[in-house]
Amino acid sequence: MHIKLLLAVTIFSAATTASFAQTVAARPATSLRTDNKRIRQGVKSGELTKAETVRLKSQQAAVYQEQKAYKADGVVTPAERKDLRQDKRKLSRNIKRQKNDAQTQP
Repeated sequence: MHIKLLLAVTIFSAATTASFAQTVAARPATSLRTDNKRIRQGVKSGELTKAETVRLKSQQAAVYQEQKAYKADGVVTPAERKDLRQDKRKLSRNIKRQKNDAQTQP
């Protein structure tokens, strides 16, 4: 009886942990997609110059590569998660600043 209960609790906690891990891993990709849409919208509206677009895309690619490297071993540590979050916030701020500065596409 106790073995069945222990087995049931173990299976439940493993399933819960796995679904939580998938949710956490999916979140960063969403913000990168959102940033990409913001960059494309800025290009389309003329708010971003070609040089600004190249810099932002380069920064975005660096964040994506960093995210891939952190996920390569299957475990993202809290320190890596914090670093990634800071880099994404910096990218987001840079997109906002570049879209709202006085430079426009001719």
